[in-house]
Amino acid sequence: MIRRWALWLIVLNLCGLIALTFAWPHLMVAPGPLIPAHKAIAGDCFACHAPFTGVSTNRCTTCHKLPDIGIRTTTGAPIMRKANAIAFHQSLTQANCTACHSDHSGPRLVAASQRSFAHALLNPKLRGQCATCHRAPPTPMHAQSVRNCAACHSQTAWKPATFDHSRFFALTGPHKASCSTCHIGGDTSRYTCFSCHEHQPAQIRAEHAEEGIRNIENCARCHRSGSGEGGEGGDDD
Repeated sequence: MIRRWALWLIVLNLCGLIALTFAWPHLMVAPGPLIPAHKAIAGDCFACHAPFTGVSTNRCTTCHKLPDIGIRTTTGAPIMRKANAIAFHQSLTQANCTACHSDHSGPRLVAASQRSFAHALLNPKLRGQCATCHRAPPTPMHAQSVRNCAACHSQTAWKPATFDHSRFFALTGPHKASCSTCHIGGDTSRYTCFSCHEHQPAQIRAEHAEEGIRNIENCARCHRSGSGEGGEGGDDD
């Protein structure tokens, strides 16, 4: 059996640890230092945390007034933003600061405090307006295709991009062209073959009508690549 003095020693140690936790919580339990903007409250855990329940959004909005987020600082000074940026916090489907933000840097051995933006919280009307927050990478493909981010990317992660052009038209032979050659104005939702081919639409319709083909608006439905003159398949994916 444990002697009584040993039990008292354990109790005293526990009491000491509890006291230290309340006296210097940022040293005892905090998952890394706060961001520089919050250094003034580094020793006041309860400015953000509610006892036994964790971070409370209501405590965040005590300083960060919802109508001002992204527009003005907590002191009321205007925030300089790029021309096409929008203040989206005011129209989130629910107020949930910790879904995206963690003001602690986190322990070095874990990445639990890292947050990615929760697009699901955005108002549905804003979810497709990617360019208001994101700038396309300086690559030839992105320079030519800037309107339809969802054709390649999801709102879960930027990578991997999922678009497979060969499902619609194989870019073989002379068709290894720039996107804007077929997708005029960078609009990847539409395409044309008449940017290069000499045929006139009326002539093409007449030629196909001889074969009993009436709908020629979707060339890639039958001509799946530039490997030959004939149709390479007649079924849509």
